[in-house]
Amino acid sequence: MFLTIPTLLTWARIAAIPLIVGVFYVAWPPATRNLVATTLFVLFALTDWFDGWLARKLGQTSAFGAFLDPVADKFLVSASVIVLLHLGRVDAFVALIIIGREIAISALREWMAQIGASRSVAVHVVGKAKTMVQMIAIPFLLYDGRLLGVVDTRAWGTVLIWLAAVLTIWSMAYYLRKAIPEIRARAR
Repeated sequence: MFLTIPTLLTWARIAAIPLIVGVFYVAWPPATRNLVATTLFVLFALTDWFDGWLARKLGQTSAFGAFLDPVADKFLVSASVIVLLHLGRVDAFVALIIIGREIAISALREWMAQIGASRSVAVHVVGKAKTMVQMIAIPFLLYDGRLLGVVDTRAWGTVLIWLAAVLTIWSMAYYLRKAIPEIRARAR
């Protein structure tokens, strides 16, 4: 199931990364770059929901799709956070928390899968909330202007990205707490 429609949508999230990054190297006015990058991010972020729904509807769920989906999300979020760091729209501490957590939890999940304990680090509601807040904060920060002439997206995006950082730490602590009994049992 390497080239199903849901899997192709997941691959599209990975392919979107150079497009989103590349927008900031085009000689367009800053507001245009911000709008194009925001639009691309939102469109490709929506594929995260759509590919899962489509895979279930078409009966095209697969182990490969289940593996690739969170990898695509982590790449898209990490690349976007690095762009925002480069643009001075996100604090380096926040970027380290978000990207570091993704690396740490991915490694933990890989290890737990190898020892047959992947259920103890299955996706939890706190992790989903973290992802949702990130997926709102990032386009606000990419847009970096007044939405509908009223909403200061940088201010709201900054609050939301810090909230995402808090949820990131909380979810990492949750997954580590769930994994520690397995880790202790294997260390004996």
